[in-house]
Amino acid sequence: MLVVAEGNGSYGSSSRMSNNINLNKNPDSSISISKMDLIIPFSPDVPCDNNGQRMWWAFLASSMVTFFGGLFIILLWRTLKYLWTVCCHCNIKHKEAQKVNNPMNSQADGPPKNPNDKDDAPASEVGWMTSVKDWAGVMISAQTLTGRVLVVLVFALSIGALGIYFIDSSDPIESCQNFYKDFTLQIDMAFNVFFLLYFGLRFIAANDKLWFWLEVNSVVDFFTVPPVFVSVYLNRSWLGLRFLRALRLIQFSEILQFLNILKTSNSIKLVNLCSIFISTWLTAAGFIHLVENSGDPWENFQNSQPLSYWECVYLLMVTMSTVGYGDVYARTTLGRLFMVFFILGGLAMFASYVPEIIELIGNRKKYGGSYSAVNGRKHIVVCGHITLESVSNFLKDFLHKDRDDVNVEIVFLHNISPNLELEALFKRHFTQVEFYQGSVLNPHDLARVKIESADACLILANKYCADPDAEDASNIMRVISIKNYHPKIRIITQMLQYHNKAHLLNIPSWNWKEGDDAICLAELKAGFIAQSCLAQGLSTMLANLFSMRSYIKIEEDTWQKYYLEGVANEMYTEYLSSAFVGLSFPTVCELCYVKLKLLLIAVEYKSEQRESRSRKRILINPGNHVKMQEGTLGFFIASDAKEVKRAFFYCKACHDDITDPKRIKKCGCKRMTYFEDEHPSTLSPKKKQRNGGMRNSPNCSPKMMRHDPLLIPGNEQIENMDANVKRYDSTGMFHWCPSKDIEKVILTRSEASMTVLSGHVVVCIFGDVTSALVGLRNLVMPLRASNFHYHELKPIVFVGSLDYLRREWETLHNFPKVSILPGTPLSRADLRAVNINLCDMCVILSANQNNIDDASLQDKECILATLNIKSMQFDDSIGVLQANSQGFTPPGMDRSSPDNSPVHGLVRQASITTGSNIPIITELAKPGKLLPLVSFSQEKNSGTNIQMITELVNDSNVQFLDQDDDDDPDTELYLTQPFACGTAFAISVLDSLMSATYFNDNILTLIRTLVTGGATPELEGLLAEENALRGGYSTPQTLANRDRCRVAQLALYDGPFADLGDGGCYGDLFCKALKTYNMLCFGIYRLRDAHLSSSSQCTKRYVITNPPYEFELVPTDLIFCLMQFDHNAGQSRASLSHSSHSSHSSSKKSSSVHSIPATNRQNRSSKAREARDKQNATRMNRMGPEKRWFTDEAENAYPRNIQIKPMSTHMANQVNQYKSTSSLIPPIREVEDEC
Repeated sequence: MLVVAEGNGSYGSSSRMSNNINLNKNPDSSISISKMDLIIPFSPDVPCDNNGQRMWWAFLASSMVTFFGGLFIILLWRTLKYLWTVCCHCNIKHKEAQKVNNPMNSQADGPPKNPNDKDDAPASEVGWMTSVKDWAGVMISAQTLTGRVLVVLVFALSIGALGIYFIDSSDPIESCQNFYKDFTLQIDMAFNVFFLLYFGLRFIAANDKLWFWLEVNSVVDFFTVPPVFVSVYLNRSWLGLRFLRALRLIQFSEILQFLNILKTSNSIKLVNLCSIFISTWLTAAGFIHLVENSGDPWENFQNSQPLSYWECVYLLMVTMSTVGYGDVYARTTLGRLFMVFFILGGLAMFASYVPEIIELIGNRKKYGGSYSAVNGRKHIVVCGHITLESVSNFLKDFLHKDRDDVNVEIVFLHNISPNLELEALFKRHFTQVEFYQGSVLNPHDLARVKIESADACLILANKYCADPDAEDASNIMRVISIKNYHPKIRIITQMLQYHNKAHLLNIPSWNWKEGDDAICLAELKAGFIAQSCLAQGLSTMLANLFSMRSYIKIEEDTWQKYYLEGVANEMYTEYLSSAFVGLSFPTVCELCYVKLKLLLIAVEYKSEQRESRSRKRILINPGNHVKMQEGTLGFFIASDAKEVKRAFFYCKACHDDITDPKRIKKCGCKRMTYFEDEHPSTLSPKKKQRNGGMRNSPNCSPKMMRHDPLLIPGNEQIENMDANVKRYDSTGMFHWCPSKDIEKVILTRSEASMTVLSGHVVVCIFGDVTSALVGLRNLVMPLRASNFHYHELKPIVFVGSLDYLRREWETLHNFPKVSILPGTPLSRADLRAVNINLCDMCVILSANQNNIDDASLQDKECILATLNIKSMQFDDSIGVLQANSQGFTPPGMDRSSPDNSPVHGLVRQASITTGSNIPIITELAKPGKLLPLVSFSQEKNSGTNIQMITELVNDSNVQFLDQDDDDDPDTELYLTQPFACGTAFAISVLDSLMSATYFNDNILTLIRTLVTGGATPELEGLLAEENALRGGYSTPQTLANRDRCRVAQLALYDGPFADLGDGGCYGDLFCKALKTYNMLCFGIYRLRDAHLSSSSQCTKRYVITNPPYEFELVPTDLIFCLMQFDHNAGQSRASLSHSSHSSHSSSKKSSSVHSIPATNRQNRSSKAREARDKQNATRMNRMGPEKRWFTDEAENAYPRNIQIKPMSTHMANQVNQYKSTSSLIPPIREVEDEC
């Protein structure tokens, strides 16, 4: 009896096949069919077995014969080869034994064979085999293009074959098929022919044929390729073991690596795990599908059940997960036996692979995408030290509303994913900020952020790191990586140490002329502090100028109201209108301030070769000799970028009669020079000199020629042009002296007490042998700028650890008037020894700040030193410094009288009178006029009156500096009283320079010019080569570099501006100072309680930046101004220009004369020298040898001897407490027009 297998017709077979099956049931047939022979669906059109018997064994036998037959042949070949090798080895040994026993016979046989000589035939055969093997290895290797294409093609065809299996799995397990009519069978045949050829290549290239035969890919080929040829021969198909093609998925990760898609270890591991899991899952599902739809052979295939392939996939998943719903299960014995073993491995794989896959997906970089550039919108890349503080400070300034519409997208790149707070910050600025996780040291990550199309790359530094050199090295490596990837990219990087800037010059593609900038925080920090030594409060004003601050309106009449009005000002650049062409700088400056309500402080001077960027110079308040050119770039102080546009839109024809500056808009006039008729010649003096028309021009003012040292050096310059004396460095920007040994500048406490210091700068430094270097050279250089005359230089005394100062001394030994007192700033005895109560400024620094983990304790040394000084009390019994100075004595005072000798800074000026112990400008003493005497009494001089500036690392620690202020601990630094008064400086204020430099690279140049005393890229290159300033001979070119502006403070209590000090307008003062002295005023340093009517005013002052024209002045105000270099100030000191004693006097305590005849100066000089010699001889006889203050003077210079004479308070009141400003203001000259 014929038995039809259950379910054979349940797979979508046609009714025709079912009928054929029924027709084959012939009960009268004499043919006996065994139970193992089952009928299958067949058609008369297909030449298949008429009985419809299944022949699955034929398909399986083809695979088994191929596998075991090949395995037998390989083993047989290896056995024969082994036996042949053993026999040959035994034969060789036998022959060698015969040669030893019968040496005569071996000689008779012929000469001995060289063991290196081999038979030609085997050699040629081995060579042929090797070449074929190498060729096959190249063909299947992924190292070549052909190999990669072949490997990828094999994998793709394997997946295609697996897809055909999925399609055929819906048909019966075995059925009759016509090869010429079945399209899927034809495609599968083509695929397997290709697999067979590839198998041959792999077999040839395999070194070990046995292991190759047992590989997974080989086993897959054995059980999938031969059955296809059998199906063509028998005209029937058997689904069989074609599911093994799913094992090819294991190679998916390799294929993706060949295509350079997978590059990271995590991605490779993830794909490996997924491919192994899926391939095992699909393969096991294929086996269950086969046995369940076929049944057990020993059960005559009666226990089969119809299951689709995807139901088997579902069954395997619930089995691996140990869920086992029971809706689908295995009925056959083979299926259940397989499930027993599979659940052991499947469960282990599921429990280990799935959690790891989930972990890898969960740990996948959230910010691992690529940046998509937006057309018409620039983007910048910010990297380096990316933290919540650094990013928030950067975004606050970069995206400030006072800037023009910032159409720039900011892309942050960092190798650490942001924390929740930083992520929230990015989300708040999601329209303009994107974050990607990666490193700039990886070229792949640079490509992700499109660094080649970025407008600039900004590198932030960790200002609070314990090792600044290591942090700088990291940033330099970032620069190298970025420049190596794209040399043309503009880079702005922060550097912590000044000496590390030299390493940037070693990068070939680093070019500061093309916009690359390095913002050295140590250099700028020291420069800001140094400028505060010359004009206290300047550090606060400059820090507020390049920081974007919003205007905070306060109705109450408090000091915060005026301070915040100035804080709202920033520094901008804009090209000047053609209406200004031909006008001198003071004229344009006055017009901008009065009419446009803009403060112009500098211009960019262009040379003839405009294409040469290096020939552009930034001139700060250059004076009358500089004429505005077409397209001149101006530097303005204003509260908004829109206001600065007035300088570009200004038109004399349209806007001359407009009084409201807001109405100055762009007009329709053609841009032209309106002053051609009035000023026919607009050539700069340098250009005229080259053309030969300057000196002989009758229309040119000789006084204007004198202003330009390049044309005619002044008398003092000519005197300094000594071929044998080096007084300035090779660039002429700084005072210089031969290097000094540190032992010669060290003062003991007793020696310092005997040497009465006055008008000096005390630098209290905390540090030891292990501390990072602060870079004291950057602090000293601005105080030794060559635009000061030698007698105006303030002596500098360092108080700190000698071990630390020895490490810094290599960079300081070429500066004059520098001394060291070994000790500690916390010792009051050391502070009294250096007369800290008579100093012009006390600077408190620390090199140990970043070595402490607790941020609140980083500034503990500086805070303790500040409070220690403020709590000191000084007796009012002082000494009179008998200085045999050549300074100017006002008429009416006899220099021969000891009581009338010039007093240089012995008694501190009362704050209520002068307001500050800093350079003060008052009126020149005129013949017949005595300077007023100011009397005051002060029983005790407290340390709170000492001018000081303290460096802080943590902004919140500013609350501890002033115990009497009411600042909230959460108040921003710029709103605190110590910062507003200029007594505290934090390095965090320099963060704003990054965005300011990006929008305008000239801003950084201007700031560095103002605060560093004249540092240039050429000087940086020189310091990189020698790490020290090089002395240079005085030439007209180097002396010309002295002619540059410097910052000073103008007093209104007395002098030429006294009439404006009491209720006058700031604008009138601005115009008068600019017209009369070419002084450019830009701010006020006012007493904190000046607006109160109370007589007991606080001595603290605060900064007001760029007050409006109608701002009312008070007599105690000090005015920040940019004053011209005075060539004649040194003439009265010709014989004193390098006098050691005069170096003790500050600018406010030094007097200068500008119009005294040379004969009078020589007479006074000779008389003073005779008086000094007599006094020195008398003192030496009375007191014996005395320690001399070490200076850089020549040996024949006059020694500085100091005599102390006690003086009571009553006598002190008779001393002129308010010094003349003759040291700063040149004589009033008539301003003449240039040609």
